[in-house]
Amino acid sequence: MIVGWDAPSAATPLPMIWIAVGTVALLGLLIIVATEYDNAGLDTGTSFGLAALVVAPLALLRRRPVLAWQVSFVGLIVGGVSVDALPEAPWPWQPAQILVALTAYGWFGIRRGRAELLWALFLTGVVVFAFVDSPNSVGVFVLVLAVTVTTDQIRRRGEAQRGLVEEEARTEQEKARRAVLEERTRIARELHDVVAHHMSLIAVRAETAPYRLDGVPEQAREEFAGIAAASREALTEMRRLLGVLRSEDAEGTDPERAPQPQLADLSVLVENARTAGVQVTLTLTGDPASVPSAVQLTAYRIVQEALSNATRHAPGAPVRIAVDVWPARELRLLVDNALASNGTPGPERTGLGIAGMRERATMLGGTLSAGSGADGFAVRAMLPLTDEPLAIENGT
Repeated sequence: MIVGWDAPSAATPLPMIWIAVGTVALLGLLIIVATEYDNAGLDTGTSFGLAALVVAPLALLRRRPVLAWQVSFVGLIVGGVSVDALPEAPWPWQPAQILVALTAYGWFGIRRGRAELLWALFLTGVVVFAFVDSPNSVGVFVLVLAVTVTTDQIRRRGEAQRGLVEEEARTEQEKARRAVLEERTRIARELHDVVAHHMSLIAVRAETAPYRLDGVPEQAREEFAGIAAASREALTEMRRLLGVLRSEDAEGTDPERAPQPQLADLSVLVENARTAGVQVTLTLTGDPASVPSAVQLTAYRIVQEALSNATRHAPGAPVRIAVDVWPARELRLLVDNALASNGTPGPERTGLGIAGMRERATMLGGTLSAGSGADGFAVRAMLPLTDEPLAIENGT
């Protein structure tokens, strides 16, 4: 409601120099307006009181637009009652008061809704027709009406722009969320393939152990049979769960049956990139065979995505890949690239690929960082070498 007191808006604090300049300007305007009213025949107290009503809205505009308009409105009424008419003017207000009142009225309309603006228009129209001599009152009201229409259009345009920015932000958030969900689904499928491979080996070895080993007791045979049965039951449950994920695949797409890539396949990935004209160097230290399959797969996918981003966002720039295996501790990898060959950065990174890489590292209990520097862009990851079960967030 326009009769209420508005809460202070979160305006950016002004530097002290501007506060000082504004204070001096307001004091100067106060003295000028008070002098003009004093020359019009008012006593000194009334002149300074009216001048304060004229100047005060300027100090309230940034943080309290409603109060600024209310003060200016009261100033119009008090000025109309106190002054019959200024010399050579059909209204009792000085030009400075009219400009301040129109400014406060317009800013009020921009910051508030249309209903409140229409109420302000009605009240301002009453004041105009009450204190402005006819036929000038019609012209003054048309001016106020023009300010009203302009103010309403500015407010509507601002609301539309803010709505567009909010919608774009929601769209980006939804894209990022979908990218994470899609990457989690892909990770789940790949982890299934890795775990299913080892579970199948357990089942086969448990079933064939009584035939490969001599003198196996009957109790041990039953134990092997139980291990094989439990392994196959686990495989069946995993395939049933994975079927729910695969049912959302594109129609006609068959599940991938090729072995999942490992660290040894990085050389093939690098060679393909070199064939495409990318300058890539690969350094692999440590024993890849000591790295669990799930960690190898995650490291391969991170390097693959980072290399793809480098070729897309920094075309022609050399890329360095370093993989360091610390036995029984962790795997560290680095993928960095210089600036593009023309010295300018490539297209802006959307961050969705980075979100997927970070998701992969987090699901293994590792960490991943990515960022740009003076010399280019770098992706660093640390993956622990552990056989503990994976803790997947949100139950995915």
